[in-house]
Amino acid sequence: MAGLRVLLTLIAFLLLGHQTNAKNEAPCQRSKWNNGFNTFLKRHIRSGTPNSDDHNQWENYIKNNGGCDRPTQSFLSPDELEKVKAVCTNEGGKVYKENLCISKQPFSFYTVRSEPGTCGIRSITHETKHLILACEVLQNQCLPVHFEGNSKSLKPDNNAKGCQGQEAQGHAPSLKMTWLWLLSVLVLLLFYGY
Repeated sequence: MAGLRVLLTLIAFLLLGHQTNAKNEAPCQRSKWNNGFNTFLKRHIRSGTPNSDDHNQWENYIKNNGGCDRPTQSFLSPDELEKVKAVCTNEGGKVYKENLCISKQPFSFYTVRSEPGTCGIRSITHETKHLILACEVLQNQCLPVHFEGNSKSLKPDNNAKGCQGQEAQGHAPSLKMTWLWLLSVLVLLLFYGY
C-alpha cells in the first residue's frame, strides 16, 4: 500500500508540475520564452535584405548573415517594423487561433526557399498576404514572437476579437489545466485520508 501511495503522489506531482504548454493558448499572454521577439527580428526583419528576386543576391545575403539551416524563410521590410508590431494590437490585428493573430492589412514580403543542407536558393517569391503572427507579452508589451505561414492566403474574420481583446489577454489557467489540478488534489486527498 505504501508503494501505491508513493506512485500516486508522484503522478499527482507530475500533473501539478505540468502547468505550461510550449505556447500560450491565446495571444498577448505572458511569454514563456524571453528572447522570442529578438529571435523573430533576427529571422524576419533584418537590415540589408535584398529588394529583388535575384537568386545570387539572396544566396550571398543568407550565406553572409546566417540562415542556411532554415529551408524556408520570410523577410519583412525593416521600414515596416512598427506596422508588424501593431499586428499584436487591437488596431492592427484580429485573433486567429491559439496565440496567433492575423493582420487586418496585407503586407508585402519575400519568401526564400533553399535547398536543404545548403544555401542554394530554390525559389524566391514576393508575396502580399495577411500576416499570421504568434503574439506574446514581453516587458509589458504584446509583441510578435513567431511568423506562421499563410499558405491559404487567409484574411481576418471581421467578427473576431482584436488581438489584445480582454479574452486574448486573460491569464487564467485553461479548463484542461484546472481539471488536472483538481484531479491531482482529489487523488492526494483520497489516498491520504483527508
